[in-house]
Amino acid sequence: MPDIPSADRVRGRRPPFAIILIGLSAAVLGGCAGGDLGRTRASALNDDMHRWIGAEAVNSIGRRASEFQLTDNERQLRDLAYPFIEPPHSRPAWKSVFGDYAPMPAPWRQEIRFDRTAYGRRLIDEPHRSHASRYAQLMEDVRDDLTRLDPFFTTAAVVADLDGKRKASLTLVSGLSAPEYSDAIARMKENRLIVEWVQQCLRQRVASYRWALERLVIHAPDDIAADADRLISQLAGRSAPAVASPAEGSVVVSKG
Repeated sequence: MPDIPSADRVRGRRPPFAIILIGLSAAVLGGCAGGDLGRTRASALNDDMHRWIGAEAVNSIGRRASEFQLTDNERQLRDLAYPFIEPPHSRPAWKSVFGDYAPMPAPWRQEIRFDRTAYGRRLIDEPHRSHASRYAQLMEDVRDDLTRLDPFFTTAAVVADLDGKRKASLTLVSGLSAPEYSDAIARMKENRLIVEWVQQCLRQRVASYRWALERLVIHAPDDIAADADRLISQLAGRSAPAVASPAEGSVVVSKG
C-alpha cells in the first residue's frame, strides 16, 4: 500500500504559494498597524516623495537646494507637478497600477532633448482594436491634462503669494542667520522653477499632441479629429496663466 501521510504531517505542510500569501498578508497588516491614526509607515515615508523635483530644478542650473522642510502647500505643488513632468502615456499599464516615481532630469540640462514625435509614434505603434481607440486615447490624455490644470495653478498661486510674504519677512526677522537666509531664497527659487518646468512641459505636450493628431489624420482620417483638435487648442490656451514670482520680482508667464 502507498504510504499515506498522517494528518499531523499534512497539517505541518504549507504549499509555497500559501506561505507567500501569508507573508504578504502579514506585511500589509503590519504596515497598517504601525501608522499614526491608521496611516501606514509607507505613507509617512512617501510624504516627500516628490521633493526631488525642487532640488533637481535648482541643481540643474548650478544652484543649491533649500534645507527647509516642505510646507503642505509646497509638497502639494510638487505632487501636482509630477503628472505634468512625466511624459504623457509613457509607462506600461502595469506601472500605472503600482506607480513610477523615479526622478527625471530638468529640461534645462544641456543633454536633454525634447522629441515631440515620441508620444505620437508610441500611440500609433501600440496595438489597438481600431483607429478610433487611438483618437480616444489621445483625447483622454488631453482631458487628463485639462483636469489637472486648475489644481496645479491654484496651488502655484498660493505658494507664490506665501513666498511674497516670506520675502518681505526676511528684513524683519531678528537674528536671521546666513544659512536661514540662503535656504529661504533657495526655496523660493525652487518653487518658481517648478512652475516654469511645468509650463515648459505643457508647451511640449501640446506640440506632441498636435504631431500625433496630424499623423492620425494621415493614417486614419476621421471626423473625430476636429474634436481632438479643439481639445488640444483648449489645453494650449489654458496652460500658461500668470503666476507671481516674488523670488525674482517678476511674473512667470509663457504662451504655448
